[in-house]
Amino acid sequence: MITQETIPPTVDLRKYIDFKFFGERPHIRGRRVWVSMIAANAEANQWNIPHLAHEFTLTEEEVLAALLYYREHKAEIDRQDAEEQRLFDEMASTSSANEK
Repeated sequence: MITQETIPPTVDLRKYIDFKFFGERPHIRGRRVWVSMIAANAEANQWNIPHLAHEFTLTEEEVLAALLYYREHKAEIDRQDAEEQRLFDEMASTSSANEK
C-alpha cells in the first residue's frame, strides 16, 4: 500500500530556476547560467553532476534542478535554442553582406 511516507517529496524547481534574465530563457536563479548550457555540456561532454557543478561554479542541487527542468521542458528549451541560433545566423549573414 502506498502511504504518504513512501511518496518522495516533490522538488520545487522555482527555488533553483528563474526567468529574470534573458527573457523566457530558464537559468539558475541568481546566476546567468542557462539550463540549456548545463544540459548541453552534460550530454556533449558526458560530464557528471559534480563535474558540471565545478565547471559552472554551482551546487550539485542547482545542476540537478537544471537537468530535471530541461528534461521536463526539453521541447520548449530546444525550440528557444533553435530560434536563437537562427537569429544569430541571420545577423551574421547580414553583417558579412554589409562588409562586402
